[in-house]
Amino acid sequence: MFAEPRTGRLGVGRAWGSLRQRSGGAVTNQRMEITAVLEAVRTLEGPLEVVSDSKYVINCFRDRWWEGWLRTGWINGKKQPVVNRDLWEPLIEIVQLRKISFRWVKGHSGDPMNDLVDRLALEAARTQRRRQGIAGTVRSPA
Repeated sequence: MFAEPRTGRLGVGRAWGSLRQRSGGAVTNQRMEITAVLEAVRTLEGPLEVVSDSKYVINCFRDRWWEGWLRTGWINGKKQPVVNRDLWEPLIEIVQLRKISFRWVKGHSGDPMNDLVDRLALEAARTQRRRQGIAGTVRSPA
């Protein structure tokens, strides 16, 4: 994920370990994607364009899923509670108050900033695994 305020660009990468420690529970790719956007919009002021390869995040705002969630008391189209509500609620509150747009970019497609963010996140994950003494490799999704 990266955000582009009018004055520049910001890349946000999130390592599994640090998010797991903060959340105290299971970490999913979707939670990491929402958290990255939430941290970016909390950090950067003014008008903002969020650019992400996460269709989950982008579609929530482009297709206005969040409006339905608010209308139905956080129940999704399958009549189930909305997953990751604890992250969506503060993000939606910020988006409602500010001028923030969302744009999807295909991952691993040569977009320089998206590729940079992916490399940063992978390196952070590798570093976290080394600190925790966990064997194995962290690879970029194909």
